[in-house]
Amino acid sequence: MNTNSNTYTVIYSVILVVVVAVVLAFTAITLQPAQETNVKVETISKILSSVGLYDAESEMSNDEIIKTYSDNIKEAILVNAEGQVIGNMKTDAKNVELKGQSDLKLQTTYIKKASEGDAAAKAEIALPVYIFNVNGKTVPVVPCYGAGLWGPIWGYLAFEGDMNTIEGAVFDHKGETPGLGAEIATDWFRNNFTGKKIYNAEGEFTSVKVVKGGASEDDINGVDAISGGTITSQALEKAIKTWLEAYVPYFETLKVVEE
Repeated sequence: MNTNSNTYTVIYSVILVVVVAVVLAFTAITLQPAQETNVKVETISKILSSVGLYDAESEMSNDEIIKTYSDNIKEAILVNAEGQVIGNMKTDAKNVELKGQSDLKLQTTYIKKASEGDAAAKAEIALPVYIFNVNGKTVPVVPCYGAGLWGPIWGYLAFEGDMNTIEGAVFDHKGETPGLGAEIATDWFRNNFTGKKIYNAEGEFTSVKVVKGGASEDDINGVDAISGGTITSQALEKAIKTWLEAYVPYFETLKVVEE
């Protein structure tokens, strides 16, 4: 075949494209299990951080992180808009089930539509709750998800038995500005949430409020906003309130049991 002909060029290009496509497809399929494991471990590490069972500087392996989760969690459940348990997620180390960011994004849509009176969306609500045994104490953990300045933001909040006091919190983002909005992922910011209440002094749900300029020491619901990151701070406040308000019916059932 004439290597200078158009036919040769076309055939050569087609073969090259097919070979590259096959190699890329094989690589993607081969790496997919590892990628899925890394995503799962990242989610688990955030959940564990909220209850003080994981430290980013501890250099735990993926297997150790998954085992820590499996060994300390009592159950992982799904609850509906009325606060009723409607499902369970597997917690054994080999088959851990979680609700990732795509699930949280979808549930955020259902929550918002349900708040506007959409009955169909309300029926689709299935909120995850991760219940841990930490030093003999039951600690429920719930997620939150929302839109930041440049992308999604999310987090996990752990609660004491009164389902009012925050035991711990952890947050993350996809593309907030370094040194500003990205500060929601730092320890100094998340530590502000420990001990804060989601009900006011009159027992009414109010969620936590991110206060620009800093919250006063006697503000049971207020945490310090990020200097220069007002938009991200407000977005996180909105995300937390949206999700916690959806959990209130479930929280009320736990408070009755606690009492």
